[in-house]
Amino acid sequence: MTKRLYIIVCLLMMFVEMNGQTSNQLIREGNRLFSSKKYAQSEILYRKAVDKDVNNATANYNLGRSLQEQKKNAEAKKFYEAAAKLEKDPIRQSSSYNNLGTIFQNEKDYTKAIEAYKNALRHNPNHNNARYNLELCKQKQKQQKQKQQSSNDKKNKSNKDKDKKKQSQNKNQKNNQKKNNQQKDKQDMSKENAEQLLNAVKQQEKETQERLSKAMRQPSDRKLDKNW
Repeated sequence: MTKRLYIIVCLLMMFVEMNGQTSNQLIREGNRLFSSKKYAQSEILYRKAVDKDVNNATANYNLGRSLQEQKKNAEAKKFYEAAAKLEKDPIRQSSSYNNLGTIFQNEKDYTKAIEAYKNALRHNPNHNNARYNLELCKQKQKQQKQKQQSSNDKKNKSNKDKDKKKQSQNKNQKNNQKKNNQQKDKQDMSKENAEQLLNAVKQQEKETQERLSKAMRQPSDRKLDKNW
């Protein structure tokens, strides 16, 4: 119980002490923790420094650094951008843009990374890391676009092949349907012709029978030839 109470008292004293510190004092304490790789603890102090003075460029930049070390990149970008706008020293502005570029580069957002590195070089033309990463991102962006184009070409080819196959199937289906219709018409015509021929034969037989019947009913009118 005594140990727990002691810890609580120490935390309260630290809290009171931090509240009494200036923004720059909090930054210095945060830097000490950051150097010891205590990034989560340094983040707390840098946040306190920003709360004390939201326009403190160093506090914003260092907070961005501690967040980036903890892979909290989405939030880190916000503080790097703030630091770049607030900072008056072009060398430090360049550092903010360079670090911002590294986040975009890791996210493979090469368009934004390229713009960030360009801003870093505008403020500090001698920033060799920014120059190297700029060229690297340009190459990566080119490869990314080529890969995307290749993927689109394959997709378009696949769609065209599917359309071509479908058209071929439709054509074959139509041809088969046409052939079936022609065969059906031919069969219908053959059946119709057969019926017509059969009816003609029947009619002819009927007429022949009628003529024979009529001839048998008439009296004979033949004369004998004279003798010689």
